[in-house]
Amino acid sequence: MDNWILKNAALLVNEPAKDRPVAEGEVKVKVSYVLASNYDAVLYSGDGGVRYPKTIGRFAVGRVTETCGECYGVEKNMRVLLCPARSCGNCLSCRTGKEEKCASPAIAGRDFNGFLRDFVVCKSADVAPLPDSVSDIDALCAESVAVAEKVCDRLKLPTGSRVAVIGGNFTGNIIAQVLQYHKLIPIVIDNNPASLEKARSCGIYYSYEADETLTENIMEATSGQLCDAAVYTTCSRLDPALTIRTISDGKLAVLAGFAPINFNIPARELCDKDATLSSVMNGYGYTDTAINLLVHRAVDTSVFEKEILTEFDPNAVYRSLAESASAKRNKMTIFKLII
Repeated sequence: MDNWILKNAALLVNEPAKDRPVAEGEVKVKVSYVLASNYDAVLYSGDGGVRYPKTIGRFAVGRVTETCGECYGVEKNMRVLLCPARSCGNCLSCRTGKEEKCASPAIAGRDFNGFLRDFVVCKSADVAPLPDSVSDIDALCAESVAVAEKVCDRLKLPTGSRVAVIGGNFTGNIIAQVLQYHKLIPIVIDNNPASLEKARSCGIYYSYEADETLTENIMEATSGQLCDAAVYTTCSRLDPALTIRTISDGKLAVLAGFAPINFNIPARELCDKDATLSSVMNGYGYTDTAINLLVHRAVDTSVFEKEILTEFDPNAVYRSLAESASAKRNKMTIFKLII
């Protein structure tokens, strides 16, 4: 059975795992698809705080093959999303029985074993049933949709507000689509023409290159007021200073995404604008909402190129994703574990 363990930086080894019996309130899931993400690539490269050894793979879907005891809402043969974040069990909220308000959720592939393996045994609460109208491939986007919804809640902006989305990559595109679904006006900024074209194909009217004309374009799009907020996608590799320069005074800037790539935010510009800085690095608590948004076609996933691999070497895939040029692609590379 496949079980890809990250033994050390840039060293993934396929080692069969021991078959663990299913305990009361748990389910056993046969993993169907795993999305090879930039986050996994960061862990693979040795960053991100992972403690070895650890099974990699943050985003996955599968089918329940076994249940034990009371598993509310989860049945055998049900298609499920494997939740990529779980309550940490250590913070004050978790210790007082309020796991849904966990202050520091544990992340698959970093804090607990991820899903690039044949079978996963976990609590029934750690999977989310998938409606028939949401395909397995679309469900792999659920955490990005959850992050986007969390960003919207964090912004708390009225209808018609203009939000700069810095980075038109996979996550940035989804954030822009969800903002638009909530009747906000996204302004997508990227230096990749293909990413900007994908944004336009999703109905994002304002899509600009990060060049010397950017300020002029934003001023025109906002009637000279600059943006009401900005969202910087953390794997975009664009200049983080754009996050502050695109917003007017006293506004909110949000760092959003999954990949913990190091970068510097200009503190002086942040202070000069009396801006507030926040971050959204997971979609914990928003999984059901994200699935509902996918049901209602709030996000168009057809714009993303999809590469489904039935025979693969994860080491080669993650090495490629870790490269700067590859990290900018709007491409879903997917490992198919069920043939």
